[in-house]
Amino acid sequence: MWIDTHCHLDQNSFLDEQGQDERERILEQARKAQVRQMVVIGSGQGMSEIENAVSLAKTQKDLFAAIAVHPHDVAVLTEAPPESQQGFLVGDALWSRIEYLVKEEPRIVAIGETGLDLHYEHSPLDMQVKQFDRFLSLAKQTKKPVSLHVRDAHKQALSMVKNAGGICGVVHCFTGTVEEARAWLDLGFLLSFSGIVTFPKAIEVQKACQFVPVDSMLLETDCPFLAPVPMRGKRNEPAYLVHTAACVSSIKQINMEELAIQTSRNAQMLFQLPNISV
Repeated sequence: MWIDTHCHLDQNSFLDEQGQDERERILEQARKAQVRQMVVIGSGQGMSEIENAVSLAKTQKDLFAAIAVHPHDVAVLTEAPPESQQGFLVGDALWSRIEYLVKEEPRIVAIGETGLDLHYEHSPLDMQVKQFDRFLSLAKQTKKPVSLHVRDAHKQALSMVKNAGGICGVVHCFTGTVEEARAWLDLGFLLSFSGIVTFPKAIEVQKACQFVPVDSMLLETDCPFLAPVPMRGKRNEPAYLVHTAACVSSIKQINMEELAIQTSRNAQMLFQLPNISV
């Protein structure tokens, strides 16, 4: 069995040309591909994506949720709602709702995705740092793992996680160097590999994949983004995880069964998922 540890199954990403929701079909395709559990990420520009992730996880026994606010979008945690969107939670109201759900909703297995992004820096760095620290504190308080988005900011993110202390989790969609991978492993973090590892030019990611021990590795799609070869250019979905797995299997020179067993075990331990027989 496989576990997709990071997928964005919000409704807007999975509508067909007629506007019909395709998620049930996509979930069935995933199950046929032996993707037996999925962690749905709710971390967008407001509460709607977060609530969608939680609601979906509550309706499917093989789905679980992680919630936070993406570093691109952390302005919503500081802004007041515009007059035209009085029903749109932002600022303290949004934070209070997230905090309540993390503490009270059992289908939420992690806080994320949260972190730092200095590649795009869609939100100012000081704002990202403030809210990242806030989510780390919530993770420590609730003893939940974090799912981190870190791009061109490993040094800063590592420092913040170290200073927070007592934090466990995964760097999702890892795109760092071997040296950065080593630093996260030294903190006890897992590293997750997405379809990027299948891209011919992703040499540094492939080197990191080769370096990371299988017992410290997770797999993900990050769908609908980053479809792996040979599906590149299409909308990604959880069933395509097997293509990423095949590439990782080749890089690590281990068979697919061993990779499935170990990465599933890693995910179940980190996120405290129920055990399903492989």
